[in-house]
Amino acid sequence: MLIVAEYAGVPVKQVENFQMGVDNKTPEFLAKNPNGLVPLLETDDGQFLWESNAIVRHIARLGNWYGKNPYQTALIDQWIEWSRGDLEKCAIDLVYPIFGYAPHIPDNAKRATEAVKKQVTILNDYLKFRSFLVGDRISLADVVLACTLLGYYVTVFDTTYRKAIPNVNRWFLTVTNQPNFKKFIPNIELVDKAKTPAPPKEEPKPVEKAQPKQEKKEEEEEEAAPQPKKANPLDLLPPSKFVLDEWKRTYSNAKDTRDACKWFWENFDPEGFSLWYSEYKYNDELDVVFKSCNLMGGFIQRLESLRKYGFGSLLLFGKDGDLEISGVWVVRGTELPPELTECPDFASYNFTKLNHNDEAEKAKFDDYLCWDGSFGGKAKPFNQGKNFK
Repeated sequence: MLIVAEYAGVPVKQVENFQMGVDNKTPEFLAKNPNGLVPLLETDDGQFLWESNAIVRHIARLGNWYGKNPYQTALIDQWIEWSRGDLEKCAIDLVYPIFGYAPHIPDNAKRATEAVKKQVTILNDYLKFRSFLVGDRISLADVVLACTLLGYYVTVFDTTYRKAIPNVNRWFLTVTNQPNFKKFIPNIELVDKAKTPAPPKEEPKPVEKAQPKQEKKEEEEEEAAPQPKKANPLDLLPPSKFVLDEWKRTYSNAKDTRDACKWFWENFDPEGFSLWYSEYKYNDELDVVFKSCNLMGGFIQRLESLRKYGFGSLLLFGKDGDLEISGVWVVRGTELPPELTECPDFASYNFTKLNHNDEAEKAKFDDYLCWDGSFGGKAKPFNQGKNFK
């Protein structure tokens, strides 16, 4: 609700020092909401609203942020109602037990797992060629659905699960990384391995015989010892004369990018780094420039873990109705690292290794860095580019 209010430009004041389980049980509160539940909205004219989706719809209407036309409004309602179906209901059996809000019932959890899988597959297919749920900008539907999926992403949508829904991941990360969203939910940590519900509390066991103090102390010290952080294989490669950070500074500060290219080839280390050409698989389905730019920007935004080990130049060619995305990359090591291949957008691109000894491929690489030239014989004219550095 606060995120929607931020987008809609509607001031909403929160009650300070509210004590759940205390303040919502008072006669004054129950007179406003007989359910005794939060959230509750009190309007400027002394009226009351409860149920979060009713409140966000009201706020969106106040700020004229409920679709540009009746059809968009209906689409927003469609996705809100859809999220209230299996996604919200299944959270009771999958997500709530992990947070300790509900008991874990294995049969219910199994059915919920299958139901959610079906729903996110539908969403993944829908988002294959769309940046957002309704229109070309974030809408009320995106915020509501992202908040609904948030609990899943921090509990059960682990690394393996996410590989099957790359389009949903792209959309979710785009929405949740917007300033209006991060203002209220700044740090979302995607779960690496799915969490499991806490086991039910057991009856107290008889106290075991006390250990000798010295033995107990040694065990405590052993348990307290921090586990060593697993080293990234890329950090274990032999040192290279090609310093990636120095290249990025040279590229960024060069008045003539062609001069930066000369520096690149004078210092490039083919044993420590590799060069790659990427081409978007679905160029024939790109329609307008701004959507294509959003697609490129989203890819780059989700490559944060590669920043220490890579550099890229992603370019858009053509015009509305006839567009193409391709780019070039420099990465640590002689193969594509997981920091790139595990990005949700990777599956939408074909990557081909470039030969640093081939003069034609070197010239093509330079053109992509300079955003000027023949680009290896591109028929479509250069439109614009984005750098990952």
